[in-house]
Amino acid sequence: MSYTIKQFAQLVGLTDHTLRYYEKEQLLNPLRSSNGHRVFNQRDIDWIQFILRLKETGMPLKVIKHYAMLLAQGDNTIRERKEILELHQIYLDNKLNEWQGHREKLQQKIDNYHAMCQQRKGI
Repeated sequence: MSYTIKQFAQLVGLTDHTLRYYEKEQLLNPLRSSNGHRVFNQRDIDWIQFILRLKETGMPLKVIKHYAMLLAQGDNTIRERKEILELHQIYLDNKLNEWQGHREKLQQKIDNYHAMCQQRKGI
């Protein structure tokens, strides 16, 4: 199945403008129809969803662009792409640990307030 830029934008939750920007930045490389219109397919959907996941998890656009460039170069860049993703995974693991620590401190404060409320009821 193929999609126009408007259909594709709706499917992936982005604007036409953002998709054109991603294309200009060489993150997307849609096929073109005989009349020059962009044509998107399932592969493009999967790719943009991956880009968005990387972005949403804090990977800088510069690194995503580097990853995309390596991907376009083919299988001889698999090791480099793997390293980029491994480094990002370490970053995410560190962030998860950090957020877990924040959550635990917040829970301690909530527990303290809960105990204080219970004591006030007993007074």
